[in-house]
Amino acid sequence: MLAVHGGAGTIDRNQSTLDRAPYYHEGLRCALAAGRDVLVAGGSALDAVTRAVVALEDDPLFNAGRGSVFTAAGTQEMDASVMDGRNHCAGAVAGIFGPRNPVLAARAVMEHSNHILLVGEGALAFCRKHNVVFAEPGYFSTEQRRRELREMIETRRHDTAVSGTVGAVARDRDGNLAAATSTGGMIGKTPGRVGDSPIIGAGTYADNATCAVSATGHGEFIMRYGAAFDIAARMHHAGQSLQQAAQAVVEALAARGGRGGVVAIDRTGAFVLPFTTSGMYRGFVGAGGAIHTAIWDEPYLLE
Repeated sequence: MLAVHGGAGTIDRNQSTLDRAPYYHEGLRCALAAGRDVLVAGGSALDAVTRAVVALEDDPLFNAGRGSVFTAAGTQEMDASVMDGRNHCAGAVAGIFGPRNPVLAARAVMEHSNHILLVGEGALAFCRKHNVVFAEPGYFSTEQRRRELREMIETRRHDTAVSGTVGAVARDRDGNLAAATSTGGMIGKTPGRVGDSPIIGAGTYADNATCAVSATGHGEFIMRYGAAFDIAARMHHAGQSLQQAAQAVVEALAARGGRGGVVAIDRTGAFVLPFTTSGMYRGFVGAGGAIHTAIWDEPYLLE
C-alpha cells in the first residue's frame, strides 16, 4: 500500500486551478505508479517512498526538487528526510542546493553515515563524496517560481499559500513501513529557515509497530507539536486507530493556528489523508493497484 501528498495549502477552486488540475493529477499518478511498481516487484517500503518522492521532485509543479520555491534573497534551499519503520533508521538534509533529488541525499545520509541530519555545505560535500547526482543551477529555476516570488514581493504577502511539501508513506508485503518527505520550503522565507520536513518526528516518522507519516503545511506548528510522532504515540499509548489519531492531530494543529495535513499508513495497511486546508494534492494506491488522486474534497479520480 502507498499514499502520497504534493502539499497542502490555499488551493482555491477557481477556473485557473481547475484548468491546471489535470497536470497535478498526472504528477500524482506518476509518483504513485513509480512507488507501486517497486512494491509489486517485491521491493521495500523504503524504496517505494523514495521512488515516489523522486518522481514528485522531478515535477516542477510541486514545491520540492526542481519545483522548489525561492527565498526572500532569490535563492533556493531544499530539505528532505526518509525513515525506515523496521529499525528507526533515518536520514535528512536541510538548506541544500545542488543535488537533483534531495530525498536521495537524505537516503545517502541514512545509509552512509552515523548521523541523521546534515545541513548546508557539509551536507553538499557529503553528497559529492557519496556520488549523489547534482544538477546545474538553471535546472531548478522555473519561471513559475520566479513569478510567484515577484508577486509575493509586490503584494507584500507573507503567507503559506505556496509553501507545499511532497511526501510518501508505504507498507510492503513484509509489513514494513517507511516515510519520506521533501520540500523547497516557504516562498519568500528568510534564508536559512528550516521547516518540519527534515525533522524526524515532526514532518516524517515511521515505526512498524504503529504507522508511517509524512506531513505538510505550516512547518513551525508541525515542529512545535511533533505532529508525525504524536500520531504514532496516540496509537501506541492511547490505543487510538490511525484515523482517530491522525484526525485529532491535524485538528489540534488547526486549532492552534497551524494549517496542514498528513498522509499516514498503519501496520495493517490502512491509510488516511486528512487535511484542514482548502485542498491537499494527494493520492493512494488502492486494492488491485488502482490509483486514486484528489485535490479538494471531491471524490477521488480513479486512473
